[in-house]
Amino acid sequence: MPGTFEPVPGGGAAVFLDEVEISIIRSLAVQLLELIGPGPAGDASDDPLAELFAEGPSEPPSDPVLKRLFPDAYGDPEGTPQAQDAEEQKAYSAEFRRYTENDLRAGKRENALAVVRTLDALSAESAGEGGAVLKLSTEESQRWLGALNDLRLAIGSRLEITDEDDTDLLYRLPDEDSRKPMVMAYLWLGGLQETLVATLMP
Repeated sequence: MPGTFEPVPGGGAAVFLDEVEISIIRSLAVQLLELIGPGPAGDASDDPLAELFAEGPSEPPSDPVLKRLFPDAYGDPEGTPQAQDAEEQKAYSAEFRRYTENDLRAGKRENALAVVRTLDALSAESAGEGGAVLKLSTEESQRWLGALNDLRLAIGSRLEITDEDDTDLLYRLPDEDSRKPMVMAYLWLGGLQETLVATLMP
């Protein structure tokens, strides 16, 4: 099963990863965690209720990757023809973001952490063996799926991929192009994501 997830009896998925693949995915997940950042209280609040009712930001992130991971809920106000409609959309998006972004960040953070933890456990089991089979429960598979999607969105944003035509161009990049390693990671993660989705389908 090299390179592709396969279903396992009783639910969940499995894939063989070599040491290099483990290192790449772990590194990308850690970078994603650094980009998302800690929780509103550094994930160490003494008052769970205060964290529960903490308001998030009302403005979209300035970083293009974060903007892709946390888009406006009501579309892009710049694309709205009438100024009044654009202002209304901006206000609705700001209100929605204020009450949802912290939870969205927490969910994406947990997904990325799940990837790091499962890979660390796999590395400990397979030390010196060149790789091992990663076995995920159904819940872990869901978390991995979320993290793989976020990683592809992040890389796609850096590569300025906006539609399917952009993806087709990636296959034709010359080997000497500096974006080639990132493109290879993007396409590889896409294959993992696609086969993981297939294992979760009834």
